[in-house]
Amino acid sequence: MKFTDTGFWISKEGNEYTIGLSEKGQDDLGEVGFVSLATEEALTTESVLLSVEAAKAVSSLPAPLAGNVVRYNMELEDNPEYLNSPEATKNWIAVLTDVNEAEYHALNDESGLAE
Repeated sequence: MKFTDTGFWISKEGNEYTIGLSEKGQDDLGEVGFVSLATEEALTTESVLLSVEAAKAVSSLPAPLAGNVVRYNMELEDNPEYLNSPEATKNWIAVLTDVNEAEYHALNDESGLAE
């Protein structure tokens, strides 16, 4: 698993890369009350992956990697609190393919959350 400075985790399984909100991202945002997901089929690192309204911040978060979207976790729009879950099966945001392997490996090995 890899992490970004902006609060995402990314796991790789085969040619699919799953993006979710890391502990650092959860700490940075606080309790999430509203989520709006991107709808693009292809994302760049300039694309907004999701917009959130949370206790500590209202943010539009860019995609941590460029690639083609296989699926979005649409349940987040009805259940924004899932982003605060420690479970990857709930707080995942999107699954990408066609990601540049070098960009993935350049990401952080640790979440960046201060202990």
